[in-house]
Amino acid sequence: MDFYSFPTVRGVQSGREYFVTMCPLRLVPRLFTIEKKIMPPELRAQRVINKSRIPSICSYIVNNPKNYVFPSMVVSIDSEVEFTPFSDDVTHFNLGTLKIPISAKLVINDGQHRRAAIEEALKQNPSLGNESISVVFFIDWGLKHSQQMFADLNRYAVRPNKSISILFDYRDPFSRLTLDIINEIKFFHDYTDLEKTDISSISTKIFALSGIFFATKELLNDKKKLMSEERKKLAVSFWGEVFLNIEEWQQIERNLISPFELRNNFICSHTVALMALGRAGRSLINEYPENWNDHLSKISSMNWHRNNLQWEGRVTIRGKISNSRNNVLLLCNVIKRKLGLNLNEEEQGAESAFVKDEQ
Repeated sequence: MDFYSFPTVRGVQSGREYFVTMCPLRLVPRLFTIEKKIMPPELRAQRVINKSRIPSICSYIVNNPKNYVFPSMVVSIDSEVEFTPFSDDVTHFNLGTLKIPISAKLVINDGQHRRAAIEEALKQNPSLGNESISVVFFIDWGLKHSQQMFADLNRYAVRPNKSISILFDYRDPFSRLTLDIINEIKFFHDYTDLEKTDISSISTKIFALSGIFFATKELLNDKKKLMSEERKKLAVSFWGEVFLNIEEWQQIERNLISPFELRNNFICSHTVALMALGRAGRSLINEYPENWNDHLSKISSMNWHRNNLQWEGRVTIRGKISNSRNNVLLLCNVIKRKLGLNLNEEEQGAESAFVKDEQ
């Protein structure tokens, strides 16, 4: 019988052997199968592959050949295997060679999108084939066991929130730009939570890093041709001027109100308001590129209080603040009108639908 042979570390979980090995990337598409036949969900050992995810994972590998990182793939083997220790010495007894029959079916329990992306990446950069990915092999005990493995592997998986992803992302220039902006604006620096997207009622922070990230993206959406330093300078200038025109923000600096009181009683500290300000600010800068800051002073008379009846349905839903795209547009419309700016087609559409619903 012919075998695949891998240098392997043997371990034990829940009383059963499993094996960890390194697999060259060039062998990944050949060894590990993806269920292509459309089967009822109850007869599959995996979820259906989402093809839209593959290009982004492939680009990640191809564009970062010197510092991409992949977690292990988890694979079930539907046949008996043979493990031969390198030595009878007790200290090396779990180091050896794993032989898997070529006829065995190797089913991916975790990592099918990685496998598909690796296949595509190898077409673009064949030299990646000499690199490797770690693979954890389990002996397959049947469909129910494979399905349970999939459920268990994903049971406690938690996607990191957007703020912590921005904080730790050195590949995305806009993540770094946002952090630079926060560091240059004292109010943002002092009152931005860099880890959480939801600010608790007892927090001494006001803003979430993700909120400033998305709001600044709204502001600079059409300024992609500017150099990074120019974009940062514009954003720092804009948010600095916003601070000077929102009395409630200044009251925080003067210790006249607490972060809790600001977030609980006013909408101007929430992500929906930041994004609406960023969107309106983009239009303002385009309309008045030389003296936009003079016109921005008009927002100083806005009533940001949460109990303002104007905000119900536009910013709040039964008193609870909503950060939906539609609510961002509706709040932006109020700000733009305050600034004397015309609404674009998308904004006018949202406004018309809102007014119709109110009638």
